[in-house]
Amino acid sequence: MVLDGGSGTGDRAGTGGETADEGAALLDDLRAAIGRYVVLPSDEALTAVTLWVAASHIQPALQHAPRLAVVGPTKGCGKSRVLDVLHETVSRPMMTVNTSPAVVFRIIGEDPPTLLVDEADTIFGPKAGDKEDLRGLLNAGHQRNRPAWRISGPEHKPTAFPTFAMAALAGIGDLPDTIMDRAVVLRMQKRKPGEKVAPFRSRHSVPELNALRDRLTAWLTPLRGTAHRLVPPMPVEDRAADTWEPLVIVADLAGGHWPAQARAACLAMTRNEVVQDEQTTLKTRLLRDIRRVFEQQGDQEALRSHDLLASLIQDAEAPWAEYGTKGLNAYHLANLLRDFGISPANHRFENGRQAKAYARNQFLDAWARYCPDPVPPAAGPAQDVPPVRPTWGKLPVPSAGALPVGPPGTGPARTR
Repeated sequence: MVLDGGSGTGDRAGTGGETADEGAALLDDLRAAIGRYVVLPSDEALTAVTLWVAASHIQPALQHAPRLAVVGPTKGCGKSRVLDVLHETVSRPMMTVNTSPAVVFRIIGEDPPTLLVDEADTIFGPKAGDKEDLRGLLNAGHQRNRPAWRISGPEHKPTAFPTFAMAALAGIGDLPDTIMDRAVVLRMQKRKPGEKVAPFRSRHSVPELNALRDRLTAWLTPLRGTAHRLVPPMPVEDRAADTWEPLVIVADLAGGHWPAQARAACLAMTRNEVVQDEQTTLKTRLLRDIRRVFEQQGDQEALRSHDLLASLIQDAEAPWAEYGTKGLNAYHLANLLRDFGISPANHRFENGRQAKAYARNQFLDAWARYCPDPVPPAAGPAQDVPPVRPTWGKLPVPSAGALPVGPPGTGPARTR
């Protein structure tokens, strides 16, 4: 394919002197630089980050602004370091820490910044009511022409604020589906003992990465017209294609091995997310089944691990008897619950004996987040709903599936 450069440069990629072949070499240099500072989950993930960074330099030409979800199960997985590297390489970076949504709304325009959001789990968590505007912006900004309407100005007129901007979001645990479905997902892990990275120091790391940013700008800015017209063949469909298309466009502009490498990364990472979705569905099923077991046992404060396993396996309609090679065991159970912050511990029961057990109050947060009870429909105006008279001196008995009345933390004493 012959690139017109968008500015009469033929197959030369603009005023920076980067030809199509040199564009591929530039992406190679960027990929190597990113790999020096962070350990990413796979080679495909490193390819994806490289192309995502480059795509930020052609945002005005794009129809979709893919999110980059940098998630991990705990602290210390390298999520913030990824944002450090992105800050020095993407186009017009904007860290949103301590930045009001009003400022972000007013900065996004025809040439939007690249939003970098650390601790994104606090924005989408249950206690993030004061960040509703930023949450809405991040949800809406994946596609062009999805403005946010606000009342502004002394005359209180409805005003449309553009939301279209690429965004990288780092946080502990998965982000909401509205983000993950529109994101290239990096599932970070702690580095192994033998995995080394270069120290990130401003005095030498920043100039090196900024030089790559300048080269990306010089190469890709004149190619925005070409990028706008490209409709690359994609190996995936629907929303996954919308998300990955900007990255594939950059790869096609670069040429060389990058077009094939980009599409291979696209296939591998989207398939991985399908598997993750299946695992998430399985884990959610496990939470629901465990809640049912607690209910059947009278909502005891804790259940012994082997008793919980036995109840799960006995359910003929559940997948636990066939899980793994010999059915669900204690290791499988702990591993499936680990991402929810739930783990067994030694508990002392009424008979004075200790045993490994799961405390019910450990599950309350996960139940509320991932399998909440359905909200009963409100009574209509024509319905005559009699008041419920409490029985004095007794706590009301929760209905099936309801969360407990008592406060969390009232489980049996934990011993060391």
